[in-house]
Amino acid sequence: MNFFIIHGVYAEPNANWFPWLKQGLEKSGFEVIVPKFPTPLDQSLESWLRVFANYENKINEETVLIGHSLGAAFILNYLEKTSKKIKAAILVAGFFKKLNIQYDELNKTFIDKNFDWNKIKNNCNKFFVFASDNDGYIPLEIGKELAQNLGAEFNIVTSGGHLNKKDGYDTFPLRLETIIMELE
Repeated sequence: MNFFIIHGVYAEPNANWFPWLKQGLEKSGFEVIVPKFPTPLDQSLESWLRVFANYENKINEETVLIGHSLGAAFILNYLEKTSKKIKAAILVAGFFKKLNIQYDELNKTFIDKNFDWNKIKNNCNKFFVFASDNDGYIPLEIGKELAQNLGAEFNIVTSGGHLNKKDGYDTFPLRLETIIMELE
């Protein structure tokens, strides 16, 4: 298996729990790639897809995509556009539509659309969705709806905020080890 960790808006590869997860997965012998996407300048779905195209040769049926926040919306778009099938997608604090917050305009190319949920599901064997009951950006109902659209396992994190470093998540052990063992 190989893993990609996809950051969100105003983030980068060393943000949040990404370095902790990368290090843990690499210790277990997995290849882990954490691309740097343009944000907020030149942030668009098109520019992110251009960056991700550099890794296309690494994506296969043993790939797990892990996305935080906008990274989850990016994964949905990628799965909708690709002809490749992956092993799993883990979506953390993910969303797929406007949130009526200050980032909607910046995120619009990722979410201002109707997703083809069947195509997305056909390109991924298993989905896991993590959402917090007190996320300041993404209402819990959106996480539930995302999980429902994907037929995904839904995991609620009590008092987790946006599941980022600011809210105490520079590690993210909540079930991730179990999920990874489940996928092996």
